[in-house]
This record gives sequence, structure tokens and C-alpha cells, in this order.
Amino acid sequence: MVINRIAPHYYEEPPISGNNGSGTVFFGGCVMKCDFCQNAVISRAPKGKKYTPRELADEIKRLEDKGVHNINFVTPTQWSDQIKRTLDIYRPNVPIVYNTSGYEDLDVLKGLMPYVDIFLPDYKYSDCTLAKRLSKRGDYPSVALDAIELMVKEKPTIYNGDMLKQGVIIRHLILPGYLDNSKHALDLLVERIGTDLTISLMSQFTPMPNCTDPNRRLKPIEYKMIINHALKLGLTNIFTQEISSAEEEYIPDFDTKE
Repeated sequence: MVINRIAPHYYEEPPISGNNGSGTVFFGGCVMKCDFCQNAVISRAPKGKKYTPRELADEIKRLEDKGVHNINFVTPTQWSDQIKRTLDIYRPNVPIVYNTSGYEDLDVLKGLMPYVDIFLPDYKYSDCTLAKRLSKRGDYPSVALDAIELMVKEKPTIYNGDMLKQGVIIRHLILPGYLDNSKHALDLLVERIGTDLTISLMSQFTPMPNCTDPNRRLKPIEYKMIINHALKLGLTNIFTQEISSAEEEYIPDFDTKE
């Protein structure tokens, strides 16, 4: 496995990061090709260190000893078989988080269910044309929706105090100027799964050098419109962000192992 960062991370949703941080493992590579990817330096041409399952198991134990609330596999899809072998070697006593684009094969996903406690999928697009243009995945809306439906069915929400022990938090990054995509994405989630969902509405879009459209940050009024649409749909379990989170300082240092 190619890995670019192994360290506690403090900028996930509160029931993931808590006070002690989420024990993140940032993998190299990605099954998506998003023009606006903040992690493009590792997702397009990964140049990180190679780890065997045994070596990663040792790193997981080290993170667990630091007191992190969970082990958080970030962009893990392309390494799913090796991740299962890693967890067969050592299964920590904290939840396993699968932090994914949502673009998942259902059979692969079913094989992960015994290993994963918390799914943190994106639902990026409801618009197939937009998905193809910006991420080269025209079938994303249906593929990701099927995957998320399975995650929600298999992992009902369980909290341990303020921390999520099991469940699904669905992330949606609002793209500036493409509010219809966001509104319809929420519509589809509610139509398919219902209102008993936990949604994280993300305002952190940051223009990157390779992205010419969108090429600006989200406006506060745009963010308020999507939050209001979610509330009108009957969604009540909603995480929101400060608009100030759309800064490059929040992009992790991918040469770090703490």
C-alpha cells in the first residue's frame, strides 16, 4: 500500500475527531479524478511510502496508543483487499472509519462490512454530466447512491457518549455555482433512504490550480440556501462548516508521520 500520512487529525466532524483526534491514514491514489481535488498531490501520482499489511498494523497500534478515537482510512478504496489483510493481523479496540468518495463496488463493499464500523462517504453529484466533466465518472450519482444505501442499511447509528461508535455520515461538498446539483443530491438521498440520515454539508471548496470551473470559493448566501433546502426536506442531523474552512491551511502536510 502507498501511504502519504499517518497521524491524528482534528478537522473531521466532531463525533469523529473529538478531543484526541482521528487516527488518519492517507492512502495514495484514488478511484476518482476530480479536477478540484485538494489532495491531488497524492491522489493523482502517489509518491508515498510503501507499507505491507504487517507494517500498517504496527502503525495502527501506534496511533491507538496515542489515544485517538478511531482509525480513519482516507481514500482507501483502491487498497481495500490489503486493508482487510491488515485488520486480520491487528484489529484495534477503537472504531474503523472508511473515508471514501462513495464510488464503491457493492460486492467489495459487502466484503468490508465485518471490518468497518463507520462509513464516511461523499455524495458529490446528482448531475451525471457534471460528474463526468469534473470527476470523469458519469455514472457516479447512481453508483454512489447504491453504495450509501447499503452502508446505511448495514451500519445503524450507535453513539458512545459524544463519539460515533457505528454509523454513516454522508458528506456533500457544495460546488460554487452548482446549487441545483446540491439540492437534487439531497433530494435523491431523502427519496431513496429517508430523512433519518446524518449529513455533513461542506463549504470548504478551495480553488486549486488545475480547476478552472468552479474557480471561486462558496458564497455565504449559497451555503445558506443549501442548508435551508436540507431543513425543508426534513433533515435534522446536519453538520455544517465555517466558510473560513475554505483555506489551503487546512490541507494536511502529506510528508508527516507523528
